[in-house]
Amino acid sequence: MAASELYSKYARVWLPDAAEVWKSAELIKDYTPGDLTLTLQLEDGTVVEHKIDPRTNNLPPLRNPNILVGENDLTALSYLHEPAVLHNLKVRFIDSRLIYTYCGIVLVAINPYESLPFYEPDIIKAYSGQNMGDMDPHIFAVAEEAYKQMARDERNQSIIVSGESGAGKTVSAKYAMRYFATVSSSSGEANVEERVLASNPIMEALGNAKTTRNDNSSRFGKYIEIGFDKKHCIIGANMRTYLLEKSRVVFQAHGERNYHIFYQLCASSHLPEFKAFKLGCADDFHCTNQGQSPVIDGVNDAKEMRNTRRAFSLLGINESDQMAIYQIVAAILHLSNVDVKDQSSDRSSILPDDVNLMVFCELMGVPCEEMAHWLCHRKLKTTTETFVKSFSKMNAVNGRDALAKHIYARLFSWIVGSINCALKSTVKQHSFIGVLDIYGFETFDVNSFEQFCINYANEKLQQQFNLHVFKLEQEEYMKEEIPWTLIDFYDNQPCINLIEAKLGILDLLDEECKMPKGSDDTWAQKLYNTLLKQNAHFDKPRLSNTAFIIHHFADKVEYQCQGFLEKNKDTVNEEQINVLKRSKVDLLLKLFEDDDKATSSTSKNTSVVGRAGQAQRDNKKTVGLQFRQSLHLLMDTLNATTPHYVRCIKPNDQKASFTLDPVRAVQQLRACGILETIRISAAGFPSRWTYQEFFNRYRVLMKQKDVLPDRKQTCKNLLEKLIRDHDKYQFGKTKIFFRAGQVAYLEKLRSDKLRMACVRIQKTIRCWLARKKYLRMRESAVTIQRHVRGHQARCYVKFLRRTRAAVVIQRNVRMWVTRRRYQQQRSAAITIQCFLRVYMAKKQYYKLMFEQKAVVIQKWVKGWLARQYYKRTVAAIILLQSCVRRIRAKKELKKLKVEARSVEHFKKLNIGMENKILQLQHKINEQHKENRELSERLNVVEKTWTVEREKKSREIEDLRRSEQEARAKAETLPSLLEQLSFLQHELENTSREKQDLEEQTKIYKEQTEQVVEELNMKNSLLSSEKDELNKLILDQAQLLTDIKTNVMNTEQMEKDLAEERTRYQSLLSEHLHLEERHRDLMEEMNLSISSSKSGHKKTDSNYSSNSSEFSQSLGSTEGEDSSVQTEDKTQLTVDLPVLLKLQRKVKELEQEKQSLWQQLDKREEAQQEKAKQVEEQRTVGRAELDLETLKRQELESENKKLKQDLNELRKSLTNESSKLAPPAPGSKPYNILLEQLSSSNEELEMRKEEVLLLRSHMVRQEALKHKDSALGGGVKLDLSDSPSFQNVGRSADIHTLNEDGELWLAYEGLKETNRLLECQMQEHERVNNEKCKKLLEEVNKLKKEKEQQQKLLAQSLSLPEGARIGASLNHEITRLTNENLELLEQQEKQDKTIRKLKKQLKLYVKKVEDFEASAQQKNNAPVMNAPVRAVNITRKEKEYQGMLEYRQGDESRLLKNVVTDLKPRGVAVSFIPGLPAYIIFMCLRYADIVNDDQRVSTLLNSTISSIKGVIKRRGDDFEVVSFWLANTCRLMHCLKQYSGDEVVMTQNTAKQNEHCLTNFELSEYQQVFGDLAIQIYRQLIKCVEDILQPLIVASMLEHEAIQGVLGSKPTGLRKRSTSFPQGAVTVEALLQRLGLFHTTMCQHGMDSDLIKQVVKQQFYIICAVTLNHLLLRKDMCSWSKGLQIRYNVWQLEEWLAEKDLACCGAKETLEPLVQAAQLLQTKKKTEADAQAICTMCTALTTAQILKVLTLYTPVIEFEERVPTTFITTIKNLLKDRVESSTLMMDTKKIFSITLPFTSSSVALETIQIPASLNLGFLTRI
Repeated sequence: MAASELYSKYARVWLPDAAEVWKSAELIKDYTPGDLTLTLQLEDGTVVEHKIDPRTNNLPPLRNPNILVGENDLTALSYLHEPAVLHNLKVRFIDSRLIYTYCGIVLVAINPYESLPFYEPDIIKAYSGQNMGDMDPHIFAVAEEAYKQMARDERNQSIIVSGESGAGKTVSAKYAMRYFATVSSSSGEANVEERVLASNPIMEALGNAKTTRNDNSSRFGKYIEIGFDKKHCIIGANMRTYLLEKSRVVFQAHGERNYHIFYQLCASSHLPEFKAFKLGCADDFHCTNQGQSPVIDGVNDAKEMRNTRRAFSLLGINESDQMAIYQIVAAILHLSNVDVKDQSSDRSSILPDDVNLMVFCELMGVPCEEMAHWLCHRKLKTTTETFVKSFSKMNAVNGRDALAKHIYARLFSWIVGSINCALKSTVKQHSFIGVLDIYGFETFDVNSFEQFCINYANEKLQQQFNLHVFKLEQEEYMKEEIPWTLIDFYDNQPCINLIEAKLGILDLLDEECKMPKGSDDTWAQKLYNTLLKQNAHFDKPRLSNTAFIIHHFADKVEYQCQGFLEKNKDTVNEEQINVLKRSKVDLLLKLFEDDDKATSSTSKNTSVVGRAGQAQRDNKKTVGLQFRQSLHLLMDTLNATTPHYVRCIKPNDQKASFTLDPVRAVQQLRACGILETIRISAAGFPSRWTYQEFFNRYRVLMKQKDVLPDRKQTCKNLLEKLIRDHDKYQFGKTKIFFRAGQVAYLEKLRSDKLRMACVRIQKTIRCWLARKKYLRMRESAVTIQRHVRGHQARCYVKFLRRTRAAVVIQRNVRMWVTRRRYQQQRSAAITIQCFLRVYMAKKQYYKLMFEQKAVVIQKWVKGWLARQYYKRTVAAIILLQSCVRRIRAKKELKKLKVEARSVEHFKKLNIGMENKILQLQHKINEQHKENRELSERLNVVEKTWTVEREKKSREIEDLRRSEQEARAKAETLPSLLEQLSFLQHELENTSREKQDLEEQTKIYKEQTEQVVEELNMKNSLLSSEKDELNKLILDQAQLLTDIKTNVMNTEQMEKDLAEERTRYQSLLSEHLHLEERHRDLMEEMNLSISSSKSGHKKTDSNYSSNSSEFSQSLGSTEGEDSSVQTEDKTQLTVDLPVLLKLQRKVKELEQEKQSLWQQLDKREEAQQEKAKQVEEQRTVGRAELDLETLKRQELESENKKLKQDLNELRKSLTNESSKLAPPAPGSKPYNILLEQLSSSNEELEMRKEEVLLLRSHMVRQEALKHKDSALGGGVKLDLSDSPSFQNVGRSADIHTLNEDGELWLAYEGLKETNRLLECQMQEHERVNNEKCKKLLEEVNKLKKEKEQQQKLLAQSLSLPEGARIGASLNHEITRLTNENLELLEQQEKQDKTIRKLKKQLKLYVKKVEDFEASAQQKNNAPVMNAPVRAVNITRKEKEYQGMLEYRQGDESRLLKNVVTDLKPRGVAVSFIPGLPAYIIFMCLRYADIVNDDQRVSTLLNSTISSIKGVIKRRGDDFEVVSFWLANTCRLMHCLKQYSGDEVVMTQNTAKQNEHCLTNFELSEYQQVFGDLAIQIYRQLIKCVEDILQPLIVASMLEHEAIQGVLGSKPTGLRKRSTSFPQGAVTVEALLQRLGLFHTTMCQHGMDSDLIKQVVKQQFYIICAVTLNHLLLRKDMCSWSKGLQIRYNVWQLEEWLAEKDLACCGAKETLEPLVQAAQLLQTKKKTEADAQAICTMCTALTTAQILKVLTLYTPVIEFEERVPTTFITTIKNLLKDRVESSTLMMDTKKIFSITLPFTSSSVALETIQIPASLNLGFLTRI
C-alpha cells in the first residue's frame, strides 16, 4: 500500500508539539512522493507546513479512525505508536472516565485522584469467573486471570505492580489482595483472609508517608506471597520488603511528612494508655515538623490509629507488644528533639537535664548518662589500645539520626517478621500468587543512592517484561503456524551489566566502602577511569566531577555521588547499640538479640548489623550487596511464576481529579515499558481477527457471488483483492494477522463503501422526494387554474343576474312610491275627521258625568273608611292566630325531632339514603319553583290592584274637575240626569263585579298564603332532614376515611411483614448454614474418634442421631437441647430467641391476614351447606328408587332369557338342516310345544306389565326428584289422585281394573311420561326458536353489511384512486376490528361457560360419587329380600381409612425407600404428584390413631433429617430440589389440612374431615416444615442461578440473531472468550432452560403461587446479571446492542404470556434492563433529551445512568459519542434523586417467599402404593 494512498486529502496525522507532546492535524492536499512539505490544518483552523526530511523521508504518524478510538485494548488500534496510545488513554480517562486500559498483557491504571465506586463486593462478584477479555479492563480482571491460571495450570502466579510515587501502586495491590480474599474462602483456619487484609493498614502506617506527589506513598518495596491449598483457598501469606527509606525518619522535604505512625501516635496522645509517652502535637517534634505539612486533607490520624491497633489485634500481636512498639516510636520522636551543644570544633555535649533525652532513656529503659555520653563520643580500637574520641556537633547530630534510623529499621523488620508469623499456615502450601508492589522508574533534579537502587530494580523488571512479551508474541505465531522472523527488541542487559557485573558500579562502590579513607570523590574517579570509555551506557556530566550518567531503558539519569558510600555502608555507633542491648524493654532486646540472623534474613534485608571489630567489618554486607541479592532472589521467584503486569500512571503533579498532563504521561509511558510493548507488537502482526469476525466486519466489501460456504477461503479471496502486498498479512489456523495500519486501511475501504451506499440511497430518496414534490406542485397548479376559471364564470353570471334584478327593483319602487303617496293623503283626511268627532263626543260626555262623579266619590270614601277598619280588625285576628299556630308548630317540631332521633340509627343503616336525599332535594326544588310561580302571580295581582287604585284616584280627580264644571254648568244638569242614572246603573254593576273580583282575590290570596305556609313547613322539614342526611353523609365519609386508613395500615403491615419475612428467611438460611457446618464438624469429629477406636462398627450416617440432629434443627420450636449441640451452644442462644420472635410475629401477622378472608369464606360455606341440605332432601327417596331399579333390571334380564329361549325354540322348529323332521301339526309333540309357547307368551306379557309398572313408578320418582329443577318446574304431578298419596280408598272403578291397582299406576306413569315428553318438546321448540332468531339476526346483519358494502363501493367508485384505496383500507380495518371484538366477546362468553360447566361437573362428580357410595350400602337389603331369581352380584370394594400401618422401627426403611433412594423422575412421570408426602402423612395418621407420640416425633424428625440429607448431597440437581420442595410443601399443607382447624375443614370433603388428626396438635411442626421449605427454596434458587449464570450473558448480550448486521469492532489481544455461531448460546436456549424448569416444577405438583415466585426470582437473576455485565463492558454499550436486548426481553415476555405467568411480577423485574436498552437507543444531544431520559429511567440509579452514558461506544461510523456536557446535564438533573449510590444490582438478592395454604383434593383412601417403591411392609387399613 503506497504512502500516497494513506496520506491523501482529509487524512489525519499527528504532529509533535512542545506543550501537548502530539497535536492532531488534517491534510488539505494530497501527498505525492518527493514532496518536501505537507500542507496541514490544525483543529483550531490554523494552516501549517510540515517539513519532511529528504534523507529519512519520515512522514508524521497517522491517526486511527474514530471507530477505534477509546478501545479497551491498545493493541486493537490499527496504528500502534506513541501518539495513538496517548490519545486513546486520554479519551478513555477524561471523556469516558475509565482509569483502566489493556495494552496487550499489561493493565495500564491511571490514578483518578478521586474515590470511584469500582471496587465494591458486587463488582468482585461480577468479575469472578469471567475471562479477561469478556469484561472491561480492571484490576479485578487481572486478579481473576491470575487466580484462574493458578487453579487451571497448577502454576504459581505473580502480579507486578509498578509506577512512580503517587501513581496508585499501593491501592492497586491492595485491591488485588482484597479480590483474592473475597473469591476464595479460608481452609481450616478461620479469618485468614481478614488477617491478610489486616496487614495493609499496619504496613501503610509504618512504611507509607505523604510526599509532594502522593499523600500515601509507599517508601519501601514489598512482595506478598498469598498461599493457597489444593482447593485454592487462602491458607496464609508471606511478605518480603525491599529498601525502606530510612532517611525519612530524620528528614522530610517541604510539603512532605514522616511515616504515618508518628502522626497517628501524636493524634492519640490524649488516650490514657499513651499518657506515659509524654507526647504532644506533631509540630513539637523535630522529625515530624520539618515538612510543615502535618495534616493530610480528608485523613483523620486518630481514626487511622484505631484501625492500626485493630489490625495488630487481628494479627495476634498481643497488647504488651503493641504498647512496646508505640513506646519505641515515641522514643524516636523524643530522640529527634535531643539538643546537642557545640563546645568546640571537634567536641560537643548534651546537657544532663535535657528533658527529651531523659524521656527517651526512660522509654527505652537505658541509663541516661551512658546514652548522653555515647551520643557525643565514639570508641576507636587498635590492635593494642582502645581510644574514646569526641564528636563534633554535626557528627553527633548525624550519629543521633543514624541511631533513630537504625532503631526504626529494626522495628520495621521485626513487625514484618511478626506479620509473617501471624500469616504463616500450618497447612502445606500448594500454590501461591505473589503481588509485587515496587517503586517505578524515578528521575529527580538530584538523584542519589535510593534512586540508583530503584532504577536498577526497574531495569531488571523491564528485562524480564521484555522477554515475556517477546515470548508470548512468538508463541502466538507458532501456535497459528504462520512464518515469522526474529523480532528485534530492546535488550537492556548491557545496562544491567554496567550496574551489577564485575567491576561494575556496585562492585566498585563496595570496594570503595572497604577502603579506610574511601570517599565519594575517589569513588567517582574510579568510575570515570573504569567505565567511561568501556560502556556506552555510562557517561560523565560536562560540568561536574562528582556525578555520573546512566542511560537507562526509559531515560538517561544523572546521579550525584555525594552520600553513596555512607548510605551503602549504613553505619551506626556500636556503643550506642550496646547501650540499647542492656535495655529493660523486652521488645528492644528482641530487636538486637541476633544481629547475624537479622542481617542474613531476606525479609529483613534493610537492616544492618553493628560492627564489633575488623572481622565483622570485613564480613558485613553492604546495602547495595543485600539489595542485589534480594533482587536476584525476587527475579528467580518471578521467573518461576506466570507474571501479570499492572503499570500505574500518575496523570498530573497537582493531584487534580481526571486531569491528564500529556508530558508527564508520556514520560511514564516510556519509563514503564508500555511503548516498548507497543513497539514489539508493531514490529510483528499487532492486529488479529478470527475468520468469522473478519467476515462479519467486512462483509460489505464482498459481492454475493464472492461469499462461499468456507469462511476461511472467502476471507482469503477478499484480502488478496484488497491488499496486494502479501507481507502485510498472514493467514493462521484460526486468525488473520495484520501488520500495523492494515486494519485502518480496511476500515477506510469499508467506510468508503458504506458512504457510497449512503450517497446512493440519499440520491434515490432525494429523487423520489423531488419528483413527488413536482407532481404535487403540478397537481396544485391545475387545481388552482380550475378554481380560478370557475370563479370568473360565476362572477359573470352574477353580473347578469344583478342587471336583471336592478330593472325589476326600479319598476316596483316607482309603483310603491306612487301608491304610498295616495295612501298618505287618504289616511290624513280620515284622521282629521276622526279627531274632530272625538273631540265633540268627549265634550258632551264630560258634561254628563260631572255630577255623577261627585256622588261616586262620596260613596267610595265611605267605603274606604269601612274597609280600613275591617282590615285592622282582621290583621289583629290573624296575628293572634299566627302566634297560636307558631306555638303548636314548635311543639310539633320538637315531637318530630324526637322521632327523628329515634330513627337515626335506622337512617344510618339505610343504604339508599343518597338517592332519597336527591329525591328530596329534587322535590324541594319543585316546591321552590311552585312557590316562585305563586309569588309571581301574587305580584301580578298586586300590580293590577295598584293600577286600578291609580285609575280610581285619577277618576276622583276627574270627578272633582267635573264637579267644578258641573257647578259652572248647572243649567245643563236636568238634561243629563237620564244619562247619569244610566251610567249609575252601569257603575253599580261594575262595582259589584269589582267586589266579587276583590273577594275572589282575597280568597285566592288566603289560599296562596296557606299553601306558602305549608310549603315553608315542608321546606323546613326537608331542610332538617337534609341536615340530618348531611350529618349521616359526613359520618359515612368519616367511616370511609377510617376504612382507608385501616387499608393503608394493612398495606403498611403487609410491607412490614414482607420485610420481616425477608429478614427471618435470611436469618434462617444463616442459621441452617451454621447448623450444617456444625453437623459437618461433628461428623468429622465422630469419624476421627471412630477411626481412633479399634473394633468400632460403622453405622449408617444418614439415619444416625436423627433425634439429636432434629433437636438441633428444631431449636426454635421445641426448645430441646441434645448432647451434639454442646459446642454450638452459644450460637444457638443467640439465634433461637430471634427465630422464636420472628416465628411468633409471622404467625400473628398471618392469622390477622387470614381473619380478613374469613367473612368471604363463611359466605361460601353457607352456600355449600345449603347445597348439601338440598342434596340430602333429594336423596330421601333414593332407596325406594334404587330398589325399583334393581327389580326392573331383574325383570329385563328375565325377559331377555325368555326371548332367547323362544328364539331358540323357533330355530329348532324351523331348522331344515336338523337330522329329525319337525313334528307334524296335530301330533303330540306339536301340541306340547304349542302349550309351552302359549305359557311362555303369557309369562312374557306378565313380565312386560311388571316392567311397565316399574318404569312408571321410576318416572314418577324422577319427576319428584327434578320437581325443583328448571325442567321439572313445568311438570305438575297431581299426587292427590294417586292411591299411594291418598288417605281415602280407591274408587270402585279403580278396584275393578285389577286387585293391586297396577294398571292405574301404569296409566298415571304414562301420563307423567307424556308430560315429561311434552316439556322436553317445548324445551326443544324453545331452543329451535332461539336458533331461528339467531339465524334471522345473522341474516339481517349480513343484509346490513351487504348494504354498507354497496354504499361504500358506490362511494369509493366516486373517489379518486388514492382516496379509494384509503377508504377501502379504512373499511377493511373497521370490519376486522368489529369482527375481532365480536370474537373476543364470544371467547369470553365461552370461557365463562367453560368455567361454569367445570364447576358444575366437579359438583356433579362429587354427587355421583356420594350417590354411588350410599347406593352400594343400601343395595344389600332389597337384594336379600328379592324372590329366588338369579341376580348378578358385584363384589363390594374394601373401604380404606386413608392410613398405612407400619411396625415401630420401620421408619428408617420407609424413609430410605421414599426419600433417600427415591428417583424423582420416575415418581413425577408415573405416579400422582406429592406421593411421598402422602405416604408419610398416611403413616403419620396411623401413629396418631394409635396415640403413640414417640412414633410421631420419630417419623417427623427422621423425615426432616432425610430430606435435609438429600438436599445436602444432591443440592445441585434442580430436579431433586424441585421435587422435594413440592413434597415438603405438600406435607406441610397436609398437616394443616387434616389438623382439625375449623377454617380449613370447611374446604375439605366430609371424608377428608373424617381423616383429621385426633390425638396430636402439630402446628409447631408446620412451622418447622415451613422453615425447611424456605431452606429448600433458597437452595433451588442457588441451583437455578448456577445453571443460568453461564447462559445469561451469552444469550442476552453476546448473541446476535443475525450475525454481522452492524459489524463488530476489533478486540485486540484480549479476545472475547465466547465462540461464534458454531457454539453460540441463543435466547432460545435460555428459554428452553426456563421451560424445562417450569415443566419440571409442574410435573412435581408444585403450587402455582410458588412457581410464580420461582419464575420471578429467575427473571430477576437474568436482569441483574445482564445489567451488571452491561455496566462493566464498554463494547456492549451501543445502539445495536440496545436493540438486541429489547428483542431478547420481548422474547422473555412472550414466554411469560405463553406460560400464563404474566401476572407473577417477573415482567416488572426486567424493567431496569429495558430502561437501560432504551437509554442506549434514545437521542442524547439536547436538554429535552436529558429531561426525557430522567423521566424514562426511573428503575435505574443515577450511577447506572451515568455509567451507561459514559460507556456508550459507537460501533459504526454513523453513530456519535455522548458529549461530556450532556452527561453533566444529566448529572445535574438527577442530583436531587434520593436513591442508593450502588452501581451494580445485587445478584444474590432473594425475594421473600410466602407459602400460601392450598388444600388437596386427593382422597387418602384412594391412594395406591406402587410396588416399585418396595413398601411391602406397609399395610393399608
